[in-house]
Amino acid sequence: MPRVALKPILLLASLSLFWGLNWPGMKIILGELTVWWFRALCLVAGGLILLAVSAASGNRWRLARDEIVPVMLCGTFAILGWMVFSAYGVSLMPAGRASIIAFTMPLWATLIAALVLGERITPLKVTGLALGLAGLAALIGPDLVIVGEAPIGALFMLGAATSWAFGTVLIKRIAWRLTPLSNVAWQLLYSAVPVTLVAAASEPLPDFGNLSLAAVIALAYLFLFPMSYCQWAYFKTVTLLPASIAAIGTLLVPVVGVYSSHLILGERVGLAELAALLLIIAALTLTLVVPAWRNARAPRATPV
Repeated sequence: MPRVALKPILLLASLSLFWGLNWPGMKIILGELTVWWFRALCLVAGGLILLAVSAASGNRWRLARDEIVPVMLCGTFAILGWMVFSAYGVSLMPAGRASIIAFTMPLWATLIAALVLGERITPLKVTGLALGLAGLAALIGPDLVIVGEAPIGALFMLGAATSWAFGTVLIKRIAWRLTPLSNVAWQLLYSAVPVTLVAAASEPLPDFGNLSLAAVIALAYLFLFPMSYCQWAYFKTVTLLPASIAAIGTLLVPVVGVYSSHLILGERVGLAELAALLLIIAALTLTLVVPAWRNARAPRATPV
């Protein structure tokens, strides 16, 4: 397999692992911190970590004047919209079911990318997307009734999914001069401003001295991986792959979240979770591995 094809697949694999482990970590932390302060801390920490790494790596970390609006535009949809809509959605319905609706994002990203970027909706994409959504349906199973009982929460989560999808397409649409590290860092820090203002206005300041060791460890993990590495890796993946394929590649995240919650928190895992895992692996194989394998086998032009 060519290195150019292998790199985004490895990035998506690491994203699935680290973002998936994010879900039990969030559950631990949200037992001790309020939602808005938790999100504000994550945005500030992730932005500062990435900005420091970018500067230490010798990258240009300062924003040029003409880069401010594109960074704010992408940050508004890819990060801020996701944070705001999902915060309200999770508060109005069970978190696990909310995450399932959130990961319908690849469906909306595929449709938006076709309209905005002209990306082809191929039979492989359609089949892979159908298998992936079937996997999510297997996860939600009989709890679909909960979505019906919390329609406002479901609408907020749908808003989170479409906002993330549109942000993904915008990232692909804009010709960036700023490196991914600096770019994502500024998007996180920009998003941190309104989220922190909402936290300060609506919730009491947390007492960090009373956090348990488990919560401190979970916070450190979230700062370093989901909010720093994963944000950069997803941005980088979108630059390497079509926006729709990069979005479909995130479908494994909720499955990893379910299984890691089983291992860490003792939550139940059964046949539905196994079926979801197999369906989503099939979806990723069709959309990522098969095209890469075809490209590897395609005859190369002979120089004249």
